[in-house]
Amino acid sequence: MDYLGIDLSCAIGSLRNGEFPEKDCLLPLISKLLGYFLVAASITVKLPQIMKIVQHKSVRGLSVVAFELEVVGYTISLAYCLHKGLPFSAFGEMAFLLIQALILVACIYYFSQPVSMTTWVRALLYCSVAPTVLAGQINPTLFDALYASQHAIFLFARLPQIWKNFKNKSTGELSFLTFFMNFAGSIVRVFTSIQENAPLSILTGFALGVFTNGTILSQIFLYQKPAAAKEKKAN
Repeated sequence: MDYLGIDLSCAIGSLRNGEFPEKDCLLPLISKLLGYFLVAASITVKLPQIMKIVQHKSVRGLSVVAFELEVVGYTISLAYCLHKGLPFSAFGEMAFLLIQALILVACIYYFSQPVSMTTWVRALLYCSVAPTVLAGQINPTLFDALYASQHAIFLFARLPQIWKNFKNKSTGELSFLTFFMNFAGSIVRVFTSIQENAPLSILTGFALGVFTNGTILSQIFLYQKPAAAKEKKAN
């Protein structure tokens, strides 16, 4: 019994016999279900951040370069997973995250007027290269090297924001909900990657996501409390 790549026969057979499914049967099933849950949840991951920017008409405290690098990282990750033929449950959220990340960067540009010429050059360069990468129409060796570099890209996509938060002692317009979902999603992806026997490079990327998203999440907790207390005192 197979639905969307999920084999239910093992678990259903055990339950019919009045037995709890064995670990070797249960873990792959949980992994698949969590994978599809993440794909569904990814549709809304960045919406809180987008809505917060639009609502406040401000990008205060946000690092433009950090979010641009995030777009590049999602593009490479999605292209690599498509190229390797991994199951949709293992990477499907990357497509939704990429779309939302592009909308998010567009919002940042809009509320950061005037946009510098350097920023426009970066945007045009991405638009010219991204379709080729997503189509996998590059040298396989270069593709592997590009994917290996995307771990560094995701790391450096978070470091400017982490540093900016630390320097300002504030997280500005960063959305707690978005980074909480990023953090939780990275933890789940570490588990599903192990169960899906994904390449070590993919597992490493998600582990880095746990660390960097967890760091920003802790900064949101750390820096918003004093700000709230100060505002209350002023009132």
